[in-house]
Amino acid sequence: MTKDVGARIARHNAGKEKTTKPYVPFQLIYSEVCTGRVAARQKEKYWKSGIGKQKLRQIRDQLK
Repeated sequence: MTKDVGARIARHNAGKEKTTKPYVPFQLIYSEVCTGRVAARQKEKYWKSGIGKQKLRQIRDQLK
């Protein structure tokens, strides 16, 4: 969840995020604009859930 997607991806790819550092590099495959912080947190929780991760894998596989 961020206001600047490009900067966020750059931080991840630079290894500046502790939780994702072992998994660099990253490629953005999906982004979504939300109306507010609460809606954004709900979407983030969904995409990190089992069903959300499954859908992201489908999106990733379609790009290959």
